Amino acid sequence: MAALCRIRRPHLLFFNSIKQLLNIWTHNNILIQTPFTKHNLSPFSSTPTSQKPINSLPPISIDDLRIVDRLVHIFTKPLDSSKSQELDELGSNITTFIVEFVLRKLRNWRIAHLFFNWASNLKGYRHNCHTFNLMAECLSGARQIDSMRVLVNDVVRFQCYFTPRGLGFFIRCLGNQGLVKEANELFDQMKKSGLCVPNCFTYNCLLDAVSKAGDVGLIELRLKEMCSYGWELDKYAYTPVLQCYCNVGNFENALVVFNEMRVKGLIDAHVLSILLVSFSKWGKVDKAFELVERIENINISLNEKTCFVLIHGFVREGKTDKALQLLDKMKKLGFVLDISVYGVLIEELSRNKEIEKAMQLYEDMNVSGVHPDIKILSDLMSCVREERDMIRIVEGRYESLDLKARMLLYNSVLKGLINNGSTDKAYRLLSASTGLDSGGDFSEDNILPMKELACPNTISFEIVIDGLCRADRLEVALNLFRDMDHIGCKRSVLLYNNLIDSLSRASRLNECYELLDEMKQTEFLPTHYTYNSIFGCLCRQGDDAGALAMVREMRVHGHQPWIKHYTLLMKKLCKDGQVVKASNFLADMVQEGFLPDVVGYSAVIDGLVKIKQLDEALNLFRGICSRGYCPDVVAYNIMINGLCKAKRVVEAQNLLDEMMDKGIIPSVVTYNSLIDGWCKNGDVDRAIAYLTRMNVKEREPNVITYTTLIDGLCNAANQVMLLVFWSKWRQMGALQIE
Repeated sequence: MAALCRIRRPHLLFFNSIKQLLNIWTHNNILIQTPFTKHNLSPFSSTPTSQKPINSLPPISIDDLRIVDRLVHIFTKPLDSSKSQELDELGSNITTFIVEFVLRKLRNWRIAHLFFNWASNLKGYRHNCHTFNLMAECLSGARQIDSMRVLVNDVVRFQCYFTPRGLGFFIRCLGNQGLVKEANELFDQMKKSGLCVPNCFTYNCLLDAVSKAGDVGLIELRLKEMCSYGWELDKYAYTPVLQCYCNVGNFENALVVFNEMRVKGLIDAHVLSILLVSFSKWGKVDKAFELVERIENINISLNEKTCFVLIHGFVREGKTDKALQLLDKMKKLGFVLDISVYGVLIEELSRNKEIEKAMQLYEDMNVSGVHPDIKILSDLMSCVREERDMIRIVEGRYESLDLKARMLLYNSVLKGLINNGSTDKAYRLLSASTGLDSGGDFSEDNILPMKELACPNTISFEIVIDGLCRADRLEVALNLFRDMDHIGCKRSVLLYNNLIDSLSRASRLNECYELLDEMKQTEFLPTHYTYNSIFGCLCRQGDDAGALAMVREMRVHGHQPWIKHYTLLMKKLCKDGQVVKASNFLADMVQEGFLPDVVGYSAVIDGLVKIKQLDEALNLFRGICSRGYCPDVVAYNIMINGLCKAKRVVEAQNLLDEMMDKGIIPSVVTYNSLIDGWCKNGDVDRAIAYLTRMNVKEREPNVITYTTLIDGLCNAANQVMLLVFWSKWRQMGALQIE
């Protein structure tokens, strides 16, 4: 007897524990919740306002509990044929109640879905709305959209009856996964077939699902249906409609809904947040701030999350002043401000160089006990101008930072000194950190109150050397670059490029080539910037042979020469009377596989025109077209002007017609050249015809136009027209004097 008691007692304790756990689960999971709360909605709840559990599950029998435990054990282990007989025996006793308990115990969605489908195929068994909802909740939580669609079809196929709340829960699961079309169709099918009679709660869940998709037409249709039943719309009906309008940026209708809710006393912090966050998202910053001002009159307080979102939105739209005002409101409300709010404001203020405001926020952080991170410290350092402010930022922070953060702050100090024009101090600080001789007393500068200076890295040298180059301290920059070897600091492509560019601007070509050769012998590959810096120097010096050699080297490495450099070379060669050289250079570039820009060709064409080699210029002009280029209005003007001066006005006129055919709009300069050409040819009537053409094409004649015509009329002794154009010329002159 004692032995039997020892066996039964643990069993009864186990059963009582299970029963107690189930009762706790029932109490915690079948409370009434609305589709708009942050918690999961229970499919067994009653009304949106109730918080009492209903439909408590009846106590499970020992036999049913054994079936549940065996099913859970079987399905959580690998299935094989040896278990088929046991499953058949268990399946003959299965009920929806047992299925519910098994589904609640299975944590893996795949296993739960496998069990659900197994139960679906049992003879004489039919799922009810509770088992469908448990499966829907499981699949929705795992984001199994395809399986959710199959489940919807099963609900319709099995003709399962649903309570209004059960259908509402199922629809919300669909809406959470974006299956709005399926949710809407299921709602209509269940309603039409009589498998469910929807109530306010069901409609509210559908509205919530539709709002996520932003389907304004559908949500208005469903809301109209609710009103046709004579139901009083509550907060849970209005809220998804408001959210839907906000999602699509329809703020006019959103405000109408908001005002209706305000009149009915349905506004709370959540509803307000929806509108405010949407205003911020769509850039309606002024409206959002106006609403913030108004809420004080309706005794609603914003929560911290909404305030944080609004501040980020205000800053994003450049309304930092409004963000700061909201920050003050948060302080008065007693909100605890986190580092992200300070960070976004200080970053924006630093970018706008609003130093005093940024430093004030920094002081507020210190008073509030919020420790700034390295990003905030770096942002501040980038904008301050006074060294005393730099010391305030660094003081008390440097020693508390880890090695990586110290390095970032150290480099921010160097950059701040360079930006403030204190290049020498930045150089002395870097030298003191490396033990190099800077030729000055670092201790007298007292730049940073650091007990231990950081060991500079490559970025530190990049900052200081770039500052020295911009300050025309090229020799110091080169010496510092060479000193990097002594402290074992690695160089970079940026360092080489900055020095080569500075040397090229100083016309120190030999040193440029030395650094270029040094790069090639190291792990660093010269970039297009490296080559174009030297190419630019060669072009400025008019060294066409050297420039062509650099073009060939660039082609080998897959780099393009910059247009501005070879255009400058073309202009310089033409100015020096070496037009043939310029033309040959362009031809050589084509030979190397580069197609020069129209601007470069225009420079050479202009040079050929000026030395009266008009046919060569015209051939080059035609060559542009044959290479696939379309000459611009400048190139056409150069040729038209050259032809007119050579009294080949008919050819010039043909070029004008060609321009028009290609859709290139002639300028006033174009017409003035032709008017001058016809006047010089003694055909004043044609010149006047071009003046008329200018007016038709809405090209306003200028003083040059009338001066040219008056000169032509004087030569033609046409006194009547001369007086007319003399009068217009005087008017143009009067307008210019004014």
